[in-house]
Parts: sequence; structure tokens; C-alpha cells
Amino acid sequence: MATASPSATFSEYTLAAKPVGEAVAQPEAHSGDFAMPLALFLGTMVTTCMMGARFAANFSMGLAPVARPEDMFPVQWILAQPSRLVEGIPFSFTILSILLAHELGHYYACRRHGVQATLPYFLPAPTLSGTMGAVIKLRTKVPNRAALLDIGVSGPFWGFLVALPFIFLGLLLSVPVEHGQRFLASAPPVFFLMNNLVAMLRPEWPGLEHVMFHPVLLACWIGMFVTFLNLLPAGQLDGGHVLYAVFPRMHKGMTNLLIGALLLASTLCWLGWAFWGILLMMPLMRHPKVPVEPAPEGGSVLLPWVALGIFAMTLMPAPFAHSSLVDLLRPYFS
Repeated sequence: MATASPSATFSEYTLAAKPVGEAVAQPEAHSGDFAMPLALFLGTMVTTCMMGARFAANFSMGLAPVARPEDMFPVQWILAQPSRLVEGIPFSFTILSILLAHELGHYYACRRHGVQATLPYFLPAPTLSGTMGAVIKLRTKVPNRAALLDIGVSGPFWGFLVALPFIFLGLLLSVPVEHGQRFLASAPPVFFLMNNLVAMLRPEWPGLEHVMFHPVLLACWIGMFVTFLNLLPAGQLDGGHVLYAVFPRMHKGMTNLLIGALLLASTLCWLGWAFWGILLMMPLMRHPKVPVEPAPEGGSVLLPWVALGIFAMTLMPAPFAHSSLVDLLRPYFS
């Protein structure tokens, strides 16, 4: 499964926030500021290429992305023939482009508002995507709700925008099949819209339920799922930042409500929602206080609608087939 970490964490600050409108001095750059992000990025390139190579091999044979347990992290398969990593480049390039656009969206929004932030830290991991996403760390406090709103929305916006041409390309590279992509229970609405565009170019093109995903399209699916996860309106997720910026008094109550909804969804939709519900209970996910004034105004009042639109276009309550708690327990009661 693909998991995502909060795109920007407010857990630690090394400098105090400056008054609104006052220039913030940028800290002197050190080699370590670039070395660790670069090392993690290169490591994530390897792990995502590893997964992409396995997906490409399965795709060429008409198999699901994960056809056997060892496909989840095919280290031995790659070590037996390291040149196979080359086949994983299309998947790796796609998923890293989406994640990098997301994190750089946060990063440059921070700079616009005088908030000091690290470069993105990518997290290589033995997951379906080969990564647990990426994070940036804020070194100074967010000065006001308007800045928080811009920072929270910018990541999902740029990640979503960069994903659109990759989704179209991934569909063109995919192939129609009788039974479709059974490994995945659903696709985000944006996939159906893009599939309709492909059908305009290829009148014989089938519905999305009869398409076997090329690794590029699979990377886009993961990228959109990560975007959806980050836009959940709770905690320190991007959606939590947006909610706090617009309705700060509702943030705590909405987080508690969503925790209950996620635990219920783990029973009926996808067991992984339990992990996210538990994660949101942890102290590190509590949103720090941000000055109430000035409130978002002018063009920024449209940003929550942008976030809501992207959330709707990436909605996937049951991402994986037969993966709810009910599905797992059904054999014991049948």
C-alpha cells in the first residue's frame, strides 16, 4: 500500500516568528542542508525504480502489479539482475515528479510568506510505491492564517497539476483487457475524466474498469491517493492546515470526528484507514496555534475551494480490492 506522511510538520522551530510584513532573514546554508535531502532522494530513486521494474515486468505479462507476495519488495529479483532497474524509470520518474511538485509547492509558499523551511526529505520504504512520501520541516512559525492557507493548498495544487499530463500519458500506454485492474478497487474521479478524453481520441477505448494500468498510470494512481490522504481535514495534514486557516475553532472537533470515521471506514472500506485514525490521535499531529489575524482575504478566499475541488477529484474511500476488516474476517464466518 502507499502511505503518505504529513507534507509539512510544525513540530519543531529553531527561530521565533517575525511580525507580519517584516522581512525574515534566511539562515546561512550549510552542506548538510543539501546532503541529507539529496541522499534520501537518490535512495528513493532506487526503491521506486525497483518497484517500477517489477510492475513493468508484470504489466508485460498481463499480470496485476502485485501478482505474488514477493512482488511487494522485489529485492532478490533486482539483485539477481540489477539492469532491471532501468525498466522502473518511467514509474519512478512519474511518482517522484508528482511528489516533488507537491513538496516544492509547500516550500515556495513558505518562502513567499517568510517562513523558513527545509528542502524536501524523501522517504524510501518497502511500500507499494517504494516510498512513504516526502516531508518538509518548518523552521519558523507560520505568521497568520492567510499564510497557513497558502502553504497548505500549494502542495496538493502543484502535485495535482503536474499529475494531469502523466495521467493522460499513462492511459495512452495502458491496454484494454476483459477483466480490468482488479488489484485496485477504485480509481479517483480525475481518472474517469481523463479516460473520457482518451476515448475521444480512440473511439474503441473501453471504460476504466476494463483498462490494465501501465506503470506510469499506476504511479499517478499512487500520487492521487497520496494527495487525497494529505487533504483529509484533520491534524497536521494539508487538509488540516486548510481547515484550521478557515475555521480554526472547528479543527479539533473535526479531527476527532474524522478519527471515528476512519476507524469505521477501516471496517467497511480499507483496513489501512485504522492506521491513519491512530496516527491522528498522536500528539505530534496536534495543530499548533496560528495567529487569528489577519484572516484570509482577497483572492486567497478561493483557495479552500481549490483544495475541496482537488479532494473531490482524488477521492478514494476504498482504494484496494477486498482489503477491509469485513473482507479479511469473512472467510472465518462463511
